[in-house]
Amino acid sequence: MPLFVYVLGLAVFAQGTSEFMASGLVPGIAGELSVPVGAAAALTSAYAVGMIVGAPAMAVLSARWPRRRALAGFLTAFVVVHVIGAVSTSFPLLFGTRIIAAIVNAGFLAVAMPVAVALAPQGKQARATAVLLAGITLSCVAGVPAGAVLGDLAGWRSAFWAVAVLCLPALVLVFRSAPADAADSHEISIRREARELKASPVRHAMILAALVNGATFATFAFLAVIATDVADLPAGAVSGLLAAFGVGAFIGVTVAGRKSDGELKRGLVLALCALPVGWAVLAATGAQPVALFVVTTVQGGLSFGCGSAFVARVMHVAPGAPTLGGSFATVALNTGAFLGPVLAGSVTEATGDYRHAVWISAAIALVALPLLRRRKVPRPG
Repeated sequence: MPLFVYVLGLAVFAQGTSEFMASGLVPGIAGELSVPVGAAAALTSAYAVGMIVGAPAMAVLSARWPRRRALAGFLTAFVVVHVIGAVSTSFPLLFGTRIIAAIVNAGFLAVAMPVAVALAPQGKQARATAVLLAGITLSCVAGVPAGAVLGDLAGWRSAFWAVAVLCLPALVLVFRSAPADAADSHEISIRREARELKASPVRHAMILAALVNGATFATFAFLAVIATDVADLPAGAVSGLLAAFGVGAFIGVTVAGRKSDGELKRGLVLALCALPVGWAVLAATGAQPVALFVVTTVQGGLSFGCGSAFVARVMHVAPGAPTLGGSFATVALNTGAFLGPVLAGSVTEATGDYRHAVWISAAIALVALPLLRRRKVPRPG
């Protein structure tokens, strides 16, 4: 795999850390900026909305830009808004920086994903996609827990500064190593690509990606309170639980990247069938600390493994949409990441039992099963 694909993975790691770290900084932000906890928690939803809106818009905007300029521009903007967020004393301004950060993150991914696929050797395109998604899973393993610890030790602003600094090595390498060319303007047709994305196999893959991610984040958003309020673990154990989830996710993405080629193979079918069972087991045994850690790790692997496989499938079944394919896969994932926690939150607020968030994950994953049928898709080329 070309080294530059891993450079892109480093940048995605920094961006993934930013996307998820807000959940561990909510108390500090709420206290210092004098806003309700619920308002501070909405920073995570703001990021997801920015990703959903930004992915297709930024893909269209940057379609004819030289790829080096696009990648460097989006990453520079990402650093700048984190610096602004770190020094902000206004919650509305901080909220706005989260939306802008998500939009430029979506733009970076929209360019980075087809670049990674184009640079990968023949037959290893799914592995290239997995390298980028591994950056997100590694942010769960190391970045998010580290951000929570840093926030406790030095305040929430320090986590924003850390993300900005973390982006700098990737930014330097992008300036030095990114492909400088752009696609021939005559070869790009946004209208033609949009028609390609309306095809049934593409919609099918995006719906499955959204459902899997919706199930994943319905529980992920509540893991901290499940650990402390249901399993009676100390607050210090939360970062360990998040890291366990991230370890499983990293393994799942790595395995999927090596085994998936965009087809709905037996391993993917079995993993998707296991997801609702695993969530149900977690809901039933979540009060037991050992079971909570073990099943959380397994579900992290199954969830992110399936999610990355469906992203690869979107790219596989939409070969005629190299500009928009990655952005629409991003939209699908973040639609699930937004709607899953919203649904779980409404249920847990009504029942007062955080384990019901995990039952929501099981239900969403179960809805995906009837959609999992093999489709014969012509191979590109």
